[in-house]
Amino acid sequence: MPRTPASRRVSRRTAHRLAADAGLLVAAAAFALPLAWVVLSSLDAHAGLEVKVPDGLTLDNFDAVLKPDITFTPLLNSLILCGGATLLTVACAALAAYPLSRFRSRLNRPFLLTILFATSLPITAVMVPVYALFVQVNLIDTLMGTIFFFAASQLPFAIWLMKNFMDGVPKELEEAAWTDGASSFQSLIRVVLPLMGPGVAVVTVFAFVMMWGNFFVPFMLLLTPDQMPASVSINDFFGNRGTVVYGQLAAFSVIYSTPVILLYVLVARRLGGGFALGGAVKG
Repeated sequence: MPRTPASRRVSRRTAHRLAADAGLLVAAAAFALPLAWVVLSSLDAHAGLEVKVPDGLTLDNFDAVLKPDITFTPLLNSLILCGGATLLTVACAALAAYPLSRFRSRLNRPFLLTILFATSLPITAVMVPVYALFVQVNLIDTLMGTIFFFAASQLPFAIWLMKNFMDGVPKELEEAAWTDGASSFQSLIRVVLPLMGPGVAVVTVFAFVMMWGNFFVPFMLLLTPDQMPASVSINDFFGNRGTVVYGQLAAFSVIYSTPVILLYVLVARRLGGGFALGGAVKG
């Protein structure tokens, strides 16, 4: 019996759906296998490069890395660096994005394009002059100097993101606050930022994650081993002549990933929010 055009269309849609599902499964496996290796190797006393279920589960790898000089001090340094730089980035991005979002000027577009261009500059291209500058102003080998550079490197894209989210907050809500005597700064703090909570959460997570995994900047700007963050100290697990302690490396990686996961969990509710504020200015 010949197939009808409708049945052929259904068959094509089914084939396309199966092909898309297969592609998604391949992509999911590409992400899942490295994560499975990290988790399984951290519990394996004889971990190697292959992904395998351990013959016996053990916590010896975690016992070996849970030491002040190996894990706790580098993680504390990372939290100080990335936490301080994230707070500075979000605060400066909000203050810079507010006039770009609320006031019209012929310079807005050139400024935003300049910011977008700044995000494409490779960090290695500016490290040599930055290093020389930090030496001159006595900021080399200081956590504060590294925080400043972290914030400066993430600020362009943070401003771009913050401005786009801020555009979704109706200006009429601010005008009502101005009528009650609030200043522009007060309306930003008490009206705009609370209403764009998902946007602030996105900028916060993005900035923190980008700084948390940055190896090159602290490696160049910090010289004292006691000030090195975890992103640099993880290099110590790669020994000489290609020898690597895979189990301890995997255990350290699990611990190293925990703050980022906790941050995402804390802001997950904000990330699921939206900007359905149109009804707030009606009636």
